[in-house]
Amino acid sequence: MTDESKAPPASAAPPAPAMSLEDLQHWTQMLGRAQQMMLEQGIDLLERAPALPDPTGMMKAQADFWTDTMKLWQRFLDPANAAPADESPERARDKRFKAKQWHDDPLFAFIRQSYFLVADHMLKGVDALDSVDPKQKEQLRFATRGLIDALSPTNFAATNPLVVEKIIETRGENLLKGLQNMLADMARGQMTQSDTAAFELGRNVATTPGKVIKRTPLYELIQYAPTTEKVGAVPLLIFPPWINRFYILDLTPEKSFIRWAVEQGLSVFVVSWKSADATMKDVTWDDYVVRGQIDAIDTVREVLGVESVHTIGYCVAGTTLAATLALLAARGEAAKVATATFFTAQVDFTQAGELSLFVDDDQLKLIRQVGKDGYLDGRYMAATFNLLRGRDLIWNYVTNNYLLGNDYAPFDLLHWNADVTNLPANWHLGYLTDLYRDNRLVQPGSMTIDGVPIDLSTVKTPAYVQAGREDHIAPPESVWKVTDHFTGPLRFVLAGSGHIAGVVNPPSAGKYQYWTNDTPAASLAAFIDGAQETKGSWWPDWRRWIGQMDADTVPATGARVPGNGDAPALCDAPGEYVRTR
Repeated sequence: MTDESKAPPASAAPPAPAMSLEDLQHWTQMLGRAQQMMLEQGIDLLERAPALPDPTGMMKAQADFWTDTMKLWQRFLDPANAAPADESPERARDKRFKAKQWHDDPLFAFIRQSYFLVADHMLKGVDALDSVDPKQKEQLRFATRGLIDALSPTNFAATNPLVVEKIIETRGENLLKGLQNMLADMARGQMTQSDTAAFELGRNVATTPGKVIKRTPLYELIQYAPTTEKVGAVPLLIFPPWINRFYILDLTPEKSFIRWAVEQGLSVFVVSWKSADATMKDVTWDDYVVRGQIDAIDTVREVLGVESVHTIGYCVAGTTLAATLALLAARGEAAKVATATFFTAQVDFTQAGELSLFVDDDQLKLIRQVGKDGYLDGRYMAATFNLLRGRDLIWNYVTNNYLLGNDYAPFDLLHWNADVTNLPANWHLGYLTDLYRDNRLVQPGSMTIDGVPIDLSTVKTPAYVQAGREDHIAPPESVWKVTDHFTGPLRFVLAGSGHIAGVVNPPSAGKYQYWTNDTPAASLAAFIDGAQETKGSWWPDWRRWIGQMDADTVPATGARVPGNGDAPALCDAPGEYVRTR
């Protein structure tokens, strides 16, 4: 953070500007009314609930709000004699208010502090609702945070100093350009987050050389060309989530996990899932396990003439990989998988994070309605994930692209994020109800696949489990729970950052860090207490682990070269399914 973004001490505050108190009162009353509405709603909930104690917590929250409001007014009107603002480090680091005007200009400093005051008290008002059902309270807290982000003064032209200055500088041209951006997004039904012309499949993203060697109604199988004289005897098969395009693991060459793995001497295969359409209306969980993952495992084994494969499952594909391993164990075929690596994948959903707040009867009914043609439009899921980080993935672009009228910056990760895929509606409903709502995967025998009951405790396959410390989609506490269910050798690694950046972190970037702990731990907290921190990417740690499991190598010739084996090349990577919209 630069010195310009730090708030000056209260003693250095300039005198209040000559302006109408009526204007300031209007802003304060608007935010104050929002807080009052939340408090009134909470009190109403308490009054309607039978046999509840006196709601003194709510009353105290309301009194504290107005007390703090008066302190804020005193700081604005008489800064020399007022107590300085007690601002948390989190507030000081808030990127929305990094411009010096939010700290140096008395009016905008007042607006910023008013906003933080109301935001804090709105959340305190929710916390004071002690007699509300815990899940309902979490839903209310999530909705309140969303409202707080939406109410930010940075989102409105008249209360954002940068927008005001841009309007004066461009004589309002920024608003016209912003309107053009907004209308274009409305026409496509999706918010633009990156320069749409900056990236092209096969040109500067998804460029690792390879061939599609199999195509089914569910997936394409891509085999990548080796770049080393010898490769590991056991090939690597990657299952990306079908909620997104596979090339999150093959972004620009310097960020590509797939390219890096090939350069590390691995025979790499990846599944590219088909974006759902009406023909996939009957696709269910069983299909992704049996006709997806197991079929791909058997194909790689047959093409290369090997007994087993290394596997990686990312996010939902990791959840499915756990079920695949359990089914193989039940069939006596566990040896088909030499190792299993899980990128930010959950199997136990008791602490599944904020996504679980979207699983209730109303949401499930909505999914049935929007998926009546047999598939769920990918823009629906994209909007859901954006809501989880609305400040960064929604309101940031409202300010920059609609109000300031800025050009879209090229960003490969956001380009991929906007490249949505459709989901089979029946599968999605089953996933939400069976896993997020009912948590059946960890209940032995509760779920069947292809008519076979499965039990995760039968999985003895060596596993490498990676979690992201700041993951908001698969929280690390939830990912950790896989250690409670698998019974084979397991290595858990906690990586810095979140669901995407925590995974896509090449060693060359020199970013973040990861934690390991070779001592058995009963909980994630215990793991962290005894963990060793290592700077940089966890990828080399994973490669060493794979090497320990499979030290043998073979010449990178014959079937190890895509198209040279019994499976002819159908087309060049990245294939056709990744281009289907």
